[in-house]
Amino acid sequence: MTELNQLIQNQGLALLGPQWWPLVWTLVWTLIKIVLLITPVMILVSYYTLAERKVIGYMQVRHGPNRAGFWGILQPFADAIKLFTKETLIPFGAKRSVFFLAPALTLVPALLMWAVIPFTPELILADINVGILYVLAISSIGVYGVLMSGWSSNSRFAFLGSMRSAGQMISYEVSLGFTLIPVVLLSGSLSLKEIVTAQQEMWNIIPLLPMFVIYFISGLAETNRAPFDLPEAEAELVAGYFTDYSAMSFGLFFLGEYANMILICFLGSLMFLGGWLPPIGILSFIPGILWLAIKAGFLMFVFLWVRATFPRYRYDQLMRLGWKVFLPISLGWVFLTAVGVHLFGKA
Repeated sequence: MTELNQLIQNQGLALLGPQWWPLVWTLVWTLIKIVLLITPVMILVSYYTLAERKVIGYMQVRHGPNRAGFWGILQPFADAIKLFTKETLIPFGAKRSVFFLAPALTLVPALLMWAVIPFTPELILADINVGILYVLAISSIGVYGVLMSGWSSNSRFAFLGSMRSAGQMISYEVSLGFTLIPVVLLSGSLSLKEIVTAQQEMWNIIPLLPMFVIYFISGLAETNRAPFDLPEAEAELVAGYFTDYSAMSFGLFFLGEYANMILICFLGSLMFLGGWLPPIGILSFIPGILWLAIKAGFLMFVFLWVRATFPRYRYDQLMRLGWKVFLPISLGWVFLTAVGVHLFGKA
């Protein structure tokens, strides 16, 4: 690998010279890393949809998809081909440019957040020292895509669904953000890599268990998942803000939603469950990326279990839970954590 890298460097310097080659190589290498990051995320999203249908199928005493390939493992590819070959329909009276921009504005922020997720201390696309702020800032952009889709569709169902979703996402972003402040206080850093390193003695879930519970439930609401899937309540709003979308426009919304779900699980593993650190030192021979995958996989399973188990909340119950229960508790825990850090020092 070192010899290959040296060969590329020598050829690049010979072709472009020392003035342009470093800039070109930095750009090319960054694009390669972006492709290597986005491709596994897209594959993971595809097979998470299959896992969801299989797991919920078994919970409801049925088999789930089992026709495309052995045990249905080719079902995500069949779904992708179906979406690619369908016709894109535009509702009468829709604002075309905004209508097509909205799905992209939902998917792109979901992918951008993965840039700062460390899978191991070395395996990270952009190691910035304010990773938490970056994630919270980029996650708030997705609400604009939802609002644009509902407004541009010229449909009352889509518009009501988008307004519901915007209110829900903004409400639970507040409590979700406050649940991460005690983690930052304990670790003394906004860097995701340093937050994981600070959990070598004790995982953050032990002193911050209530914050982890609120974080997980807020993540369900933030990603519009059951029992908080009110924006796309089929009995009331047909399919919510993407009622009028079809083909790959619908697929982009779908990819963005599931990419956000998986990111919430990985971020929770990093913030509260020690990331790539093993539960006990004797198990440190197992690769760290495998530990992170196991922890995130467990949280992803709980997402599916909750969907298959709990009934949908009413909208007033949803808002009351976010503003009158989660927000006061998370604010109180921030205060208690700050006092504890001041008196006893960081963990």
